[in-house]
Amino acid sequence: MNSLPPSPDRDKKLQILEGARSVFLAKGFDGASMGEIAREAGVSKGTLYVYFESKQLLFAELVSSEKRQSAEQLFELDAEDHDVARVLGKLGNSYLELMLRPDHVASLRAVIGVAEKFPEVGQALYDAGPRIGIQRLSGYLARQVEAGILAIEDIELAATQFLGMLMNCGVTPTMLASAPPPGKERRKAIIDGAVAVFLAAYGAG
Repeated sequence: MNSLPPSPDRDKKLQILEGARSVFLAKGFDGASMGEIAREAGVSKGTLYVYFESKQLLFAELVSSEKRQSAEQLFELDAEDHDVARVLGKLGNSYLELMLRPDHVASLRAVIGVAEKFPEVGQALYDAGPRIGIQRLSGYLARQVEAGILAIEDIELAATQFLGMLMNCGVTPTMLASAPPPGKERRKAIIDGAVAVFLAAYGAG
């Protein structure tokens, strides 16, 4: 889940996080107990509390570690690839594929369910996922502005808008259980539309 060097403490922490992930996905935040997480992880309850002093801190760490890894892998963008439509199209496809995975949808729902009571959990997800994605996409877009391919005044806003189009059209209805996950053709339409709108707004030509 992270790039820390191997160590007994790290291995134990990962063991706990794996157990917690299984329990949270099966029962949600409110339905999970620290005792059940300890059993699933194969550690004593005392050991569990040595690493995580509360259920919300454990959940925040789990969300943060998973979303950071996903965001770092997803937003590996080549700033010297100036085919913006192709880069954004490829990113859009990978983004929807990740965000619509059942375990990811379940995780988002769980965070939304506890964010009001435990805002640190929502903050952890945003910092480790969307914030990293926006920053990395902004870096790519900034290079395209330097190259004269795009004309953008507020680069961070533009990055947020592109990801927002994908999220609102492709993910939110499924996350809120108002529609099934979009099929291949619908996903392509969502991505192509987002790319077309973005380039119409920010293309330098």
